[in-house]
Amino acid sequence: MEEMEEELKCPVCGSFYREPIILPCSHSICLACARNILVQTPDADSPQSRRASGVSDYDYLDLDKMSLYSEADSGYGSYGGFASAPTTPCQKSPNGVRVFPPVMPPPPHHHLHHPHAASLLHVPRNSCITCPQCHRSLILDERGLRGFAKNRVLEGVIDRYQQSKAAALKCQLCEKIPKEATVMCEQCDVFYCEPCRLRCHPPRGPLAKHRLVPPAQGRVSRRLSPRKIATCTDHELENHSMYCVQCKMPVCYQCLEEGKHSSHEVKALGAMWKLHKSQLSQALNGLSDRAREAKEFLVQLRNMVQQIQENSVEFEACLVAQCDALIDALNRRKIQLLARVNKEHEHKLKVVRDQISHCTVKLRQTTGLMEYCLEVIKENDPSGFLQISDALIRRVHLTEDQWGKGTLTPKMTTDFDLNLDSAPLLQTIHQLDFVQMKVPSAVPAPPILQLEECCTDNNSATLSWKQPPLSAVQVEGYILELDDGNGGQFREVFVGKETMCTVDGLHFNSTYNARVKGFNKAGVSQYSKTLVLQTSEGPYPCLPASLAARLQISTISSQHEFLHHSDQEPCFSAVAWFAFDTSSAHSDIIFSNDNLTVTCNSYDDRVVLGKTGFSKGIHYWELTIDRYDNHPDPAFGVARLDVVKDMMLGKDDKAWAMYVDNNRSWFMHNNSHTNRTEGGIAKGATIGVLLDFTRRSLTFSINEDQQGPVAFENLEGLFFPAVSLNRNVQVTLHTGLPIPEFYTRASMQP
Repeated sequence: MEEMEEELKCPVCGSFYREPIILPCSHSICLACARNILVQTPDADSPQSRRASGVSDYDYLDLDKMSLYSEADSGYGSYGGFASAPTTPCQKSPNGVRVFPPVMPPPPHHHLHHPHAASLLHVPRNSCITCPQCHRSLILDERGLRGFAKNRVLEGVIDRYQQSKAAALKCQLCEKIPKEATVMCEQCDVFYCEPCRLRCHPPRGPLAKHRLVPPAQGRVSRRLSPRKIATCTDHELENHSMYCVQCKMPVCYQCLEEGKHSSHEVKALGAMWKLHKSQLSQALNGLSDRAREAKEFLVQLRNMVQQIQENSVEFEACLVAQCDALIDALNRRKIQLLARVNKEHEHKLKVVRDQISHCTVKLRQTTGLMEYCLEVIKENDPSGFLQISDALIRRVHLTEDQWGKGTLTPKMTTDFDLNLDSAPLLQTIHQLDFVQMKVPSAVPAPPILQLEECCTDNNSATLSWKQPPLSAVQVEGYILELDDGNGGQFREVFVGKETMCTVDGLHFNSTYNARVKGFNKAGVSQYSKTLVLQTSEGPYPCLPASLAARLQISTISSQHEFLHHSDQEPCFSAVAWFAFDTSSAHSDIIFSNDNLTVTCNSYDDRVVLGKTGFSKGIHYWELTIDRYDNHPDPAFGVARLDVVKDMMLGKDDKAWAMYVDNNRSWFMHNNSHTNRTEGGIAKGATIGVLLDFTRRSLTFSINEDQQGPVAFENLEGLFFPAVSLNRNVQVTLHTGLPIPEFYTRASMQP
């Protein structure tokens, strides 16, 4: 619990949060501290002038134009764009954050819970506040600090933490030195030690019906009061009942009736509360594994310190024995050599101890965050939880990413790679020096595949290996080889120092053989044992007859020789489940719904790919239009991994697509438009895409309406499902669908 204390302290005052409020950047700050760090901006940037120019009341200021505080400034804030715009002198808090003196409070006509709430919530005209953690600035509107929601979850966690740290309660009836209380009577409201309980509160008569509880529970019942139900910031008489997915905030029914979130996706508050709790719990699982690995790593480092000490003693003893066997002329040189050994010794210890210190700090921060998150999960306040859950989930993922590869790897070995050459003659004694240990002449031992960490996912495979535990031969790298999935020749798919590799773009429903070998300057090791990998497979699914009722085909087919001859029976692949790929998408793409729904924050077309690539078989997926404003023209199809992401799909030679508006559609590849067809899309429309490698064809459908065929060449290789869209469109991907029945019948015909 002690590690969590840093999460519970205000970055301004350094004390536990008191009446914390949530800033738009998701960080929290004491209400009084928020009042203290306010700074007044010029009138030209007032809320009225900003609304006139179309800027939101809570839009962040350009940090390149504004510097509210700096470690090297003169103690005055400055507002960019205005020469000689001085602000109030400021001081530094214990945590180094500049604190501006409070202004005079307004007349006491406000009625708030806090004794100084009127002075805390009233702010000067055109006030600006800067987050002390991320340094993002914003100008307050006419509501001032009342426009920020209170962080009730954080208040509850702090209260429980302080109760757990409270000192032992004393008996209230001891005559001399009070003893530690053992029980508390809820009816009498008195703490008793055991002797006083037996003497003053015997379990007889009316006292027998009194309820005795542990002292800590009695303290809680005294201190805790029912927590006020959260109300809407804009409508104080309305409770939160829904959750806006786009704004990431709870809202009330009056907010919805006023149309503030009319075009946004709104979900039930309780459902989103449970969903975000589940997401936070899942994120904590990964972070917990990193913390456990860090603890084991610290044990390894401490053992290394002991091993370095032992090896140092052993090395010094051997060195002294060699030097004492030489003539007196070696004595002066012996001192110098011992100094070299001690220097190496201290260097190794320093490196390992520094790594221990660094890892300990990171582990402490990680543990503190974990404990804080676990306390937050215990909260039963949905809206309060949802106010901070997104930021917590991002922090948990970010902290987990910081425990990346190399973090838990020792930076220093325990061995002293030095060798004293005592063979030279007496006249070369003064030239004696350490020589670095040479690279071993032996080739590495065959690596061992770690079967528990090897797996397949759709059409990708992950393999992990290690060196034999007792092998002392240095390895410079590894070579991973896979066959073609049909028992053919092996080919190299990875060469490097890593001991884990993920191979993408494999064929579905195929069996691959994998093996790995190590190498150094002396040569290449033998192969490891061969591992057999099976990519995703399954029975051919049932086909809904309704899907083919009015569906007709628009096909892009190759005039060249098929990968599988056209007279062969088509090879229907297993159903593939996949989502959109966040790592390869354009930075303007916005993901939601577990990466199945995408939109964009730009008016220009941006491309996003599916996470799974296909190079074999027949695959079908659909996309539904969730939002369609101002008649844009999104594009749907397939693309190679290196497709250009900042323009419409099909503009380059890496994509094959159909783009469509509200009236008609076109096919496009390499910026060539063909086969315009009447009939467009609207909100709720469904786009079907069918990729067939047996016929080298790409088939589209819009609400099961007909599209004309178009031909192109060389449709082979690895293709990813792809979409291009702008901020006026939102689409949802549907995968794991069976091949349409009409296509099955057409493929079986001679």
